[in-house]
Amino acid sequence: MPTLQSIDVIPPKSRVILRMDMDVPVTNGNVTDTNRLKKSIPTIQQLLSKECKILLLGHIGRPKGKDNTLSLRSVYEALLPLIRQSAPQAITDIFLEDIKNEQAIQQALIDHTLVCFENVRFWEGEENNDPQFLLEVIKNATWYVNDALAVSHRRHRSLMLHHELPTAYGISFIHEVEQLMSLIDSPTHPVTIILGGAKKDKVTYIPELEAIADHILIGGKLPHLLPVDMHITSTLCIAKLKDDGFDLSEQDIAAFTGIIKQSKTIIWAGAMGLFENPLYQKGTEAIARAVVASGAYIVLAGGDTEASVSHLKEEEKINLVASGGGMMLELLTKKTLPAWE
Repeated sequence: MPTLQSIDVIPPKSRVILRMDMDVPVTNGNVTDTNRLKKSIPTIQQLLSKECKILLLGHIGRPKGKDNTLSLRSVYEALLPLIRQSAPQAITDIFLEDIKNEQAIQQALIDHTLVCFENVRFWEGEENNDPQFLLEVIKNATWYVNDALAVSHRRHRSLMLHHELPTAYGISFIHEVEQLMSLIDSPTHPVTIILGGAKKDKVTYIPELEAIADHILIGGKLPHLLPVDMHITSTLCIAKLKDDGFDLSEQDIAAFTGIIKQSKTIIWAGAMGLFENPLYQKGTEAIARAVVASGAYIVLAGGDTEASVSHLKEEEKINLVASGGGMMLELLTKKTLPAWE
């Protein structure tokens, strides 16, 4: 387990850059799910109780330059009531579109408790990890706090500021890392990892996951994405899929559920079919029912995965909903993340 410094060490009245996970679903300008935002409320509350000034950084989506449909303003407007409900004192706030205007940043910090910046991915320096990007923000801060675990496997500029400033990690960040690391250090066997969805990068983790898992069940689009020369071991159970390729076959469901019933730890990332289409939800729902009935220690990652279980109204049987699938697989296989390296 890495030693991650908590926000307890931050002195009162510090100026803190807080990198949050603000990548939440937005429809017609309205946030439809605030769960990711709620994860950071205890961290914000504690910083405010220390009379800290907060410089808030985050992103939403994958914009190519400035894109008003992916502005963080609507996300920030959804976050503010959550903060105010639990804030230890009255706060003043401002939303700044220009992340490079140092004079505006300085004035905002004089006048306000909370400064939220526009989507950091509007500038190419974010994903390029450009050392010149965010300098105007860094100059006005004394501490950096990372509470964006979902994207902490990315080497993006706003996630690499632990190289620039004294650093601590958010309350939910540390708690989730501790839970995930316990799966590496002392899992209860048999361990079954279920991989689905359509992201090809999951396939690259399979050889290293075999060191952790007794079984790896592969569904979704992934059976079509496996390299033809991939070494297939007895650990792997690869779905044959229905003829159209959009869902598990009855044979797949039987094979997968048979393994799930014997499992003591289950880690599931990705739907088993084209879950957004009702015609192709059967496989994912069958696996979800088997998972929640297993009595195993259950970890879920990914929106469709979580949705398939919440649809069954069985959320209380889930031990951990990981912030992100890519981050979780990176941590399980590498035992570290760029966020603290």
